[in-house]
Amino acid sequence: MKERLSTRAKQISPSVTLAIDAKAKQMMAQGINVISFGVGEPDFDTPAHICQAGIDAINSGFTRYTAAAGIADLKAAICAKFERDNGLTYTPDQIVVSNGAKHSLYNALQVLVEDGDEVIIPVPYWVSYTEMVKLAGATPVFVEATEENDFKVQVADLEAVVTDKTRALMLNSPSNPTGMVYNETELKAIADFCLKHNLFVISDEIYEELVYDGIKHHSIASVEPKMKDFTVVVNGMSKAYAMTGWRIGYAASHVDIAKAMSSMQSHATSNPNSIAQKASVAGLNGSKETVKAMVAEFSKRREFMVERVNQIKGLSCRKPQGAFYVMANVKELIGKTIGGEVIKDDLQLAALLLDKANVAVVPGAAFGAAGYMRLSYATSMEKIKEGLDRMDKFING
Repeated sequence: MKERLSTRAKQISPSVTLAIDAKAKQMMAQGINVISFGVGEPDFDTPAHICQAGIDAINSGFTRYTAAAGIADLKAAICAKFERDNGLTYTPDQIVVSNGAKHSLYNALQVLVEDGDEVIIPVPYWVSYTEMVKLAGATPVFVEATEENDFKVQVADLEAVVTDKTRALMLNSPSNPTGMVYNETELKAIADFCLKHNLFVISDEIYEELVYDGIKHHSIASVEPKMKDFTVVVNGMSKAYAMTGWRIGYAASHVDIAKAMSSMQSHATSNPNSIAQKASVAGLNGSKETVKAMVAEFSKRREFMVERVNQIKGLSCRKPQGAFYVMANVKELIGKTIGGEVIKDDLQLAALLLDKANVAVVPGAAFGAAGYMRLSYATSMEKIKEGLDRMDKFING
């Protein structure tokens, strides 16, 4: 039967992060004490006032179809959020609410690129970018963002790969997997490059609220006025509001792009969950105290993880500026014998850590970054300490 599958289906690779998380959960179900630094999901509960809004929606019978692109009061809340937090003015017809930020990214690529187009993706990248680009019929073109440059792509590197087939740039700040944040000057330079070559930017800003050390998040759509019409800004409720399972994301763009995304979504999935939309209104319009408390706790965990990782012989990392990930360099361990095996790559190391140390990490190869592994600190301080101790013991005896 496999040979009967479409070419499109055959060229898609499964998510490494979800595969590792699935194996870790299977081991846990067997009674094995696994500590997971794998999937990026806040370990906090959804704030009570957001949950209550969802309960109220159910109790009031708000359980039917809504407009495909989202309800009016949620679109209004999103517009207010962009104005308040990003200095960006949008009207409701420029907003499309979807089933998670991932869905918004997928919609954007589907309406912006054609078969044969090229889309630039900085490396390391979030695992789904490459597959989404391929699903849209386009070719991913990779540009390395080196650790020496804090994993941030340079304009000279972008200039080296742009062609007459290049249609768009995928941009992620704060970044998954590196946690790095582009500053205003860096974004302005990238915006000038995109305008010069008439490129769209799909700007993934889902970790916007999760920044540390007084660093400010900037959207590329706001640093250069001309860039706004060429940018699809993608955000959502999952990370900042601990609403991963509610599945609400949103995109803001030029009205023509928004209309195309809305039309496509109407045929693919119809509306996002009605109850979750009402809960999201409460989240965007309500107090951010719970968000601030979560960010403060993430910052403490970040400090500890960075310090402890750099104490483990063979590992090193830079301090992330946002999100909840540490990108650890494991290149010193390649070629060494650990756990009775010669380490060939980060994939093998990650497999050994899970099988023999009961610690789940995501190999850098999943993000196009061989020689690294991603550790999420979206788990308790107790588990972070125990997990890193296990890693140290396994690696160094």
